[in-house]
Amino acid sequence: MTALSGFLTLAQGGTPATTPAPVPAASDSINILTYIHQGGLLSYILIGLSVVAVTLVVRNILAIRYERFAPKDVMARLESMLGTGKLVEAEAFCRQEEHECLVTRVLAQSFERCARSDFGMLEFRSVVEQTAQGEADEVHRMNDGIGIIAAIGPMLGLLGTVFGMIGAFRAIGALEGAARSNELATFMSLALVNTAEGLVVAIPCTVAFAMFRRHIDKVMSKVGNDLEHMVSMVSVRNAPKGVPAAGAARVAARGGVA
Repeated sequence: MTALSGFLTLAQGGTPATTPAPVPAASDSINILTYIHQGGLLSYILIGLSVVAVTLVVRNILAIRYERFAPKDVMARLESMLGTGKLVEAEAFCRQEEHECLVTRVLAQSFERCARSDFGMLEFRSVVEQTAQGEADEVHRMNDGIGIIAAIGPMLGLLGTVFGMIGAFRAIGALEGAARSNELATFMSLALVNTAEGLVVAIPCTVAFAMFRRHIDKVMSKVGNDLEHMVSMVSVRNAPKGVPAAGAARVAARGGVA
């Protein structure tokens, strides 16, 4: 921050109001905190982004799991009910809060849409496919935060580099002797540290984004296979006996034919 304030003072044609943080001599001990301090305000912003990125990665590891989207006990109960044509019971089961997961959300919304449709359960398959695609899009959006950080990390690093280079050239023209050398070294540190930090943030985030995207595709493919299996167990002849009242009445009025 001292380097940035010094740059702003120099840009106005004056002398720095505060003495910039000196660059440690080769014999001094340099640690990671020293580098962060030399990077100025943008350095701390990039550190904050790295903390956010780690939080998002941990969140995705815990949340994007097949066992969360399709718990074994829930799947077993649903297969039993759908296999015997107990569609009303299956819908009620999906709406219970303790059974809430991606599969139950898809099926509950599909039952509801079919109940409002003139075709009833005849369009159950297409409704499930549309609803599942919407849920898959929501899961992919969980990965967007990491992608955004991967994109803006190098940009913030480049912004810090530009600030550092402007300050360095301004110091060359405005100062002389030891003061110029010290100020030049300070602004060059600002430039290079921000560049390095931007890359350190962006590279792992880019890798994590790509890996999570592949992982999501793999998990959603397995969930899609489970939903396809359940849809195959719901036949048209079961609709008049088990669909929610509105859809069942419409199908029954047509003798089970659309």
